[in-house]
Amino acid sequence: MRQLQAEIITDAVRNMCIEANCILPDDVRKCIVDCHQKENWTSAKESLGKLIENYEIAEREHMPICQDTGVVCVFVEVGQDVHVMGDLNEAINEGVRQGYSEGYLRMSVVADPLRRVNTNDNTPAMIHYDVIPGDKLEITVAPKGFGSENMSKSAMLKPSEGIEGVKRFVLQTVEDAGANPCPPIVVGVGIGGTFDKVALLAKKALMQPLDEINSDPFYAGFEDGLLDSINSFGIGPQGFGGKTTALAVKVLTMPTHIAGLPVAVNLNCHVARHVSRII
Repeated sequence: MRQLQAEIITDAVRNMCIEANCILPDDVRKCIVDCHQKENWTSAKESLGKLIENYEIAEREHMPICQDTGVVCVFVEVGQDVHVMGDLNEAINEGVRQGYSEGYLRMSVVADPLRRVNTNDNTPAMIHYDVIPGDKLEITVAPKGFGSENMSKSAMLKPSEGIEGVKRFVLQTVEDAGANPCPPIVVGVGIGGTFDKVALLAKKALMQPLDEINSDPFYAGFEDGLLDSINSFGIGPQGFGGKTTALAVKVLTMPTHIAGLPVAVNLNCHVARHVSRII
């Protein structure tokens, strides 16, 4: 059994919060650059150029890429042979607290959804755990802005609606969102599970590398087809038109009940922030 001090986790989360907000992942940057090169609509090409300039300045000046520094979503894969010495939840939240204070990042979390009093330290984080073999702990920190989060939807479709029903739901969700989620967007799609699990699948889909093809050829084609349809809407970067409404569509699935077809769509803006570390 490996013993891991909680303070090590706090330090890692603090640094990851700052890094995620100031440095866009390489796969996202490459995708934006590729789209910029291929875009032939003048206003769209100019908008993508501004997005590139923005993330370059953010990294160089160590400033947030976006003023909405988000609620912190944390995905933790805990090895069954590691023992955290201390409170793991509190270690993560303390890392968020320190990162957002030391990084001068906007505090966006309210303690109660109706009474709306700010916690003033951007906690609590939204933490999700999976137990895996081994003695390592892998943490992914993903600050999630709400311009895109607010445009996300879930539905409990009938099995008879099948793949065409899922397509309709995904495309309608993106079309209804329009320019609100700050396109070009990343579209995370969850299919299967239960009402609660499908939304988490869609969120986790946003963590998939944009430059990797789905290992299942069926879903690789499904993702490509959805991406082509979404980019045909003409919403374009920041809603100014063009063929770059989405950077990627990522799908995650899991088994479900014979009587159901849960589907969820979680949208992310072009600032698709996430950082992972293995401790």
